Amino acid sequence: MSLELPAAGSPRGVLAIGRSVRRVRPIILPIVTLTAVLLLWQLAAVRLHIPSVLLPTPSDIAQEMWHALPLLVDQAVPTALDTLLAFAAAAVLGIGLAIVITYSRPLRDTLYPNLVFFQLVPKVALAPLFVIWLGYGSPARVAFAAFISFFPVVISAALGFAGTDPAVLRLCRSLTASEWRSFLLVRFPFALPAIFSGFKVAMTMAVVGVIIGEFISSQAGLGHYILRAGSRLETADVFAALVALSVLGVALYGAVALAELGVRRAYGRR
Repeated sequence: MSLELPAAGSPRGVLAIGRSVRRVRPIILPIVTLTAVLLLWQLAAVRLHIPSVLLPTPSDIAQEMWHALPLLVDQAVPTALDTLLAFAAAAVLGIGLAIVITYSRPLRDTLYPNLVFFQLVPKVALAPLFVIWLGYGSPARVAFAAFISFFPVVISAALGFAGTDPAVLRLCRSLTASEWRSFLLVRFPFALPAIFSGFKVAMTMAVVGVIIGEFISSQAGLGHYILRAGSRLETADVFAALVALSVLGVALYGAVALAELGVRRAYGRR
């Protein structure tokens, strides 16, 4: 039995090509755009004779990254560890507060306005307080990053828990299911998309919080590397560290997305 592929000019072939293009478009377009921006940047910096101390060319940045790669990897380790610790603390605290807000109206009326108030306070202005309270070590950076990143988890998880289908909850009560069992089997799976949306925002904010903390108090990390390179007017080093930081942020964000896929598949098989 032979397998016949649709001809490229046939309607089926055109539809197949269109589907393939739509499938790869979200990957191809960002790559093409980034490549075009880098080429324009390179041409503009060379043709306009922009000093490298103001704006190094992408080729200079790539060369610097190649030479400083072992050091950048070494500096990325403490940044990644602090970010993961801050994200874990924000996730636990955020989901815990979301559960409290969901099941207790008095506590919701008490806590929610205060959460919104603290969210409106400029976070960078609070960073020195964490240094005063916890010192110049990693605990201050982790606590500050967790503080600025737990709010999206609280809001997203609370909205997810509160948005559970009431008919399904009434069915659980009619079947004499306990509140805890209803939460595990109904509320939590229903809220997973909202929870992981909050996790993705929290991870990006945790990276920002750790970098701010490293600007203020650290002897290692990508934030410290950027600050030191900037003080020496080593602009290519600054850009190289920014690229490394971007790669780290994308990797951590991707880890959250993969975790979401695994958890949702696990609940889907139950």
